[in-house]
Amino acid sequence: MCIVAIAWQLFDELPLVLLSNRDEFLQRPTEPLHQWADHPIYAGRDKQSGGTWLGIYQKSYDDLYEQNGRWAAVLNFRDGVQASNDERSRGELVTDFLTSTLSPIEFARQISLQDYAGFNLIIGDATQAVLVNNRGHAPTPLHAGLHVISNGQPEDSWFKTERLRGRLRQEVLPLIAENSSPAYWQQAAFEVLSDNIKAPADKLPDTGMTNEIEQTLSSVYIEPVAFGDSAKNVPTYGTRTQSILTLRDEDKGSNFTAQIVSREYPHSAVGE
Repeated sequence: MCIVAIAWQLFDELPLVLLSNRDEFLQRPTEPLHQWADHPIYAGRDKQSGGTWLGIYQKSYDDLYEQNGRWAAVLNFRDGVQASNDERSRGELVTDFLTSTLSPIEFARQISLQDYAGFNLIIGDATQAVLVNNRGHAPTPLHAGLHVISNGQPEDSWFKTERLRGRLRQEVLPLIAENSSPAYWQQAAFEVLSDNIKAPADKLPDTGMTNEIEQTLSSVYIEPVAFGDSAKNVPTYGTRTQSILTLRDEDKGSNFTAQIVSREYPHSAVGE
């Protein structure tokens, strides 16, 4: 389970500021952020299925890089329905968009939704951002503003989404408004992404899981926890990667530079 916050078209110099926590089983083999050799993609990589949860288009020529402003992120949809073996990897949605020439809305409209387990997908370029899922949310361009999405419907007000939204408005967005230089605000952003406060019992969502599991998953940052192996008290799940993706306007709307910075946690290496 994951969470993504998108400040879209709020700042002239940074039309996109995207913050992401990737929560995953610790045994799932993963490569950290890198330039892919087989695709023009800069991202971490799920070694089990070959896709990614967050990435940008980037082509490498020796020490030079070519970008086109395309970016994408995907989250699982938590509704108690287990993915089946014949469904496609949701990480392919990110890689397929990044290597496509379709506009974000055109790509979203041609997705074969039934081929995937539940997902929330956010795709975009320098001019348009689109959100779509296969649980009844039609492709919708994002309006300028702050959007926080987790593993439910985009409009759901979960404890973790509202807590992240509130802290970003109070602690991060004002810093970016003062000075968009990464050194000025990114440390504060990572601190907000590391919020491990859990929801009280009366603010838990109902997604078909037990209240104990819902509470474990209710914080912005999920501490390593033993799922399915609680008797041995061996951590099996938690937040593995924190990322900040930005698009910077280098030339008043004609030249955009994408950048991702990530933090990988030591427990991410378990079983790899």
